Amino acid sequence: MQFLLADSKLLSLEKNKWAEEFSFVAGIDEVGRGPLAGPVVAAAVVFPQGAKIPAVDDSKKLNENQRWELNDAIMQVEGVQYAIAEVDEVKIDEINILQATHLAMRLAVEKLDKVDFLLVDGRPVPGLPFASLSVIKGDSKSASIAAASILAKVYRDDLMCRYAEIYPGYGFEEHKGYGTKKHLEALRKQGICKIHRRSFAPVRNIINPPAEQLELF
Repeated sequence: MQFLLADSKLLSLEKNKWAEEFSFVAGIDEVGRGPLAGPVVAAAVVFPQGAKIPAVDDSKKLNENQRWELNDAIMQVEGVQYAIAEVDEVKIDEINILQATHLAMRLAVEKLDKVDFLLVDGRPVPGLPFASLSVIKGDSKSASIAAASILAKVYRDDLMCRYAEIYPGYGFEEHKGYGTKKHLEALRKQGICKIHRRSFAPVRNIINPPAEQLELF
């Protein structure tokens, strides 16, 4: 297992906040905005100052084995805090995916024991309970955000694999709910299942086909 060097660029944002006397700086990221099924998941990670941090990176740049290895290593860092929250498809349909993503991030933060500053991947998130800094492509600029991206990705992928056993035939274990060709073909053949997001167009069009589609039958 490799670890980040003390002068790593991935620690620059955390160091800046530690220098401003923030003691517990959390990185926040999410996964699952785009899929047609399953929850959106957010994670938050706080590394203690001086911790021996695994060589994390943006989860999208890692393969599955690397993510699992880093996931376990992050959880084993001495003094680390981490939390994961999910917002399910019912709530996504109720409040829309952007609001559901923001909610998942807030819920993850609220699960942490000690935090006084937030580094958030992407654009500003309203309603966060602490001072925050939004960082575009933060999972490649902050160790805390990168770690959060890994925890969220591993958690959601594992969840979708378990859903694949409950709802067979859709290929959730492969595409994790994203709108791949195989997933769309399964939707047309099998219809929707409980975890599909009914407000998303490909799913909505299965439930209520557009008029031009009805004319074909």
